Amino acid sequence: MGVFDFIKSVGEKIGITSEDESPKAEDLKAEVAKHGLDAENLEVTVDGDTVKVAGATESSSIREKIILALGNTLGISKVEEEIAVKNAEPDATFYTVKKGDTLWAISSKHYGNGAKYQGIFEANKPMLSHPDKIYPGQVLRIPPLD
Repeated sequence: MGVFDFIKSVGEKIGITSEDESPKAEDLKAEVAKHGLDAENLEVTVDGDTVKVAGATESSSIREKIILALGNTLGISKVEEEIAVKNAEPDATFYTVKKGDTLWAISSKHYGNGAKYQGIFEANKPMLSHPDKIYPGQVLRIPPLD
């Protein structure tokens, strides 16, 4: 089981009307489906600002994307997961975007080469639609270099 921290006051606004609310489990489950993140027997529950998720998926990258799709949601500060992975891959690093960050700068910091930012962008699709559309407080996957 993994526990992941997020910033409660930033993220996608899913099915809520104020920052004081937490999204409903069915709305979060729909968010995972919207991104095409396939999981078997996906169970999502919400307890205050904590999401608990369980199920099984094909790869570590899909598991990590499910965690990020749930955690990068307004009103959520923690994701507790028990997602079984059929084909394990090396885990990605999770990075919280800071004010002034760009994917180029993040790539420079993690890979020593800003030009490798495209790998970070690809690793965060479909949650990212454009390399320039990141925001402070958002958590991104930084996969290991091949």
